[in-house]
Amino acid sequence: MRPIWKGSISFGLINIPVSLFPATRREELKFRLLRAGDLSPVNYKRVAEADGKEVPWDQVVKGYEYEKDKFIVLKEEDFQRVDVEATQTVDIIDFVALSEINPMFFHKPFYMEPTKAGSKAYVLLRETLRDTGKVGVAKVVIKTRQYLAAVKPTGNALLLELMHFANELIEPDQLHLPAKADVRKSELEMAKALVNQLTDKWEPSRYKDEYRSALLDLIDKKVASGGRMPKTAKAPKEPTGNMIDLAEVLRRSLGEATAEKRVAKRSGKTRRRKAA
Repeated sequence: MRPIWKGSISFGLINIPVSLFPATRREELKFRLLRAGDLSPVNYKRVAEADGKEVPWDQVVKGYEYEKDKFIVLKEEDFQRVDVEATQTVDIIDFVALSEINPMFFHKPFYMEPTKAGSKAYVLLRETLRDTGKVGVAKVVIKTRQYLAAVKPTGNALLLELMHFANELIEPDQLHLPAKADVRKSELEMAKALVNQLTDKWEPSRYKDEYRSALLDLIDKKVASGGRMPKTAKAPKEPTGNMIDLAEVLRRSLGEATAEKRVAKRSGKTRRRKAA
């Protein structure tokens, strides 16, 4: 894997040389737009709104709409004037308790790999953050954009997790959210019992993208059948009704969860006996 950025972590007088590597990947299926008649790919053109004529790249400029239908053109030198200096440094500004940060702020993680010369300082920072439960809040410039980021320990690695700035988050004050409801104590106790019954250890590999798998399966079937639509069973209709007996639903859910736990325990014991 090739690093997307090379620089260093900096706090106080400590400087740790690191390389940045992606920690996630998107596995979305890509589709092309086609003309229905002959499946010829459809391409986009840059067309001016005023006359509908295509605009070549050498005549395209960047503009900011400061009022309705009024634009100011920004040239490359304008962007360079306000460009943040790319110092190639993850500059830690503060150390903050991870528990104090709303998870909504976190956006995209990257692994940081130290050079041999920076290994000891890397381990020192990683273990300090782990033991204190804190993260380093930093500013970093990647390519031409400045980001807010958090330096976090995970396993043997340090993560650089890009964050949203406060003004990028939308407050939910315009949503109609219930402050409280007439929930009985018995319903709350049953809900807690249901949550406890369904609680398990976090194993991320258990969770699969079922939609992507089903879509790939459908594509395979259509390819095998020459593009014809395979026959599928109709999905059962969901019951429609606004009135819900919450207590009854909780009781039934709790009973099903308890039964599933018993079956899982029995099957686990059977497997252990066979292994013995």
